[in-house]
Amino acid sequence: MFVGVLPGQALAAPANPSDGDIASAQSAQQAAADEVGRIAALVASAESDLQRVTGQAEAANDAYLVAQGDLEEAQQAAAETAAALQAANEAVAAAQADVATLGRENYMRGGSISGVTALLSAEGPSELMEQAAVLGLLGDQRAAVLDQLEVAQTRQAEADSQAKAAVADKDEAAQETAQAKATADAQVSTFQAAVQSVSTQKATYEKQLQDAQVNLLALQGQRNAYQAWKDQQAQQQAAEAAQAAASAKAAAQAAARARQAAEQPTAPTPTAPKATAPKPTNGTSTQAASVKPMTGGGGVAPTSGRFTTCFEMRWGTMHNGVDIAAPIGTPIYAPAAGRVVRAGTATGYGLAVYIQHDDGSVTVYGHINDYFVSVGQRVSAGEVIAEVGNRGESTGPHLHFQVNTKGMYAGAVNPITWLAARGVDMGGRC
Repeated sequence: MFVGVLPGQALAAPANPSDGDIASAQSAQQAAADEVGRIAALVASAESDLQRVTGQAEAANDAYLVAQGDLEEAQQAAAETAAALQAANEAVAAAQADVATLGRENYMRGGSISGVTALLSAEGPSELMEQAAVLGLLGDQRAAVLDQLEVAQTRQAEADSQAKAAVADKDEAAQETAQAKATADAQVSTFQAAVQSVSTQKATYEKQLQDAQVNLLALQGQRNAYQAWKDQQAQQQAAEAAQAAASAKAAAQAAARARQAAEQPTAPTPTAPKATAPKPTNGTSTQAASVKPMTGGGGVAPTSGRFTTCFEMRWGTMHNGVDIAAPIGTPIYAPAAGRVVRAGTATGYGLAVYIQHDDGSVTVYGHINDYFVSVGQRVSAGEVIAEVGNRGESTGPHLHFQVNTKGMYAGAVNPITWLAARGVDMGGRC
């Protein structure tokens, strides 16, 4: 971080990780990223296999349900044929009993129409003929009924046998589909466990990647802080050298005037001008850069400091803004007029302010130490809205400045180009 020091005051150098440390951290991050990529492929393959066996299990379950339905229908049909067979058996038994009863009656009458009993019991030939006709008719009818019932009984027995055979077939099919369903369900469980296992591994490697990224960011932040310290020391030394040169020049001029006065004692002694402290030259401020003034375009630089990261790819991902390193408390200005749409805690930034400008674009100010505006407030270009801080996921005091053109969180564009369109030239490597 940038710190103002008095002339002659020594400031201890911050930690400066070696190139080997940073290279090692980069290698660790790359290795973790490669492992995350490898395990992600395994997760995708396992999920594909799980989807496949799940489809097979669903088909097996459908087949099982169909087989169970067929079995239930066959069992219902068998129950109906069994009941019909029972009814046929009972009808045949009843008909057989009826025929037997008629036979007994005939036997009790003598067993023959011409028997002595029949002759003696009849009152005359006419009654005897009537009895014989009635008995013959009843016998023929009951014998015909019995024949019909026995035929129906035989058919019903065949139907009952077929129904039982169908039940046996359907039961076997149901058992086969049940086994297929159990096998498919077991495969689903196996592949679910595989997906869970590789997903757990993926989470572990992602955590390792995150730790490697944080470590690399920390080392890079230390390197940036060390570079900022070196720049400050160089500026301070330049300022002290300029001041010493000015003092030496003033002393030389005074000595020259004294020698001239000594050589010409009779001449009136001129009044010596008052010594004035030399003005510091440009670039001797304790901060890395001065705030850019409002230009003809009406824009203002958001803050002063040194660029550490531009709008660029960083460690395999896009950095959607610019990072400007500066001491904690450095003022942050609204680069253009607009309305505050968010101010307060923000994930990753710690504290952040969002301003929507008149053209619809939204500027973001992250990692701030404190803010001085509220949601809904109208701000003008150059108005102080916050101060630089080191909150959130930050490796050193800096401002993360971002410009979104599609709402508060999307459509990031290069902030340097956006500022240039408003007449602000930030300079620097970005």
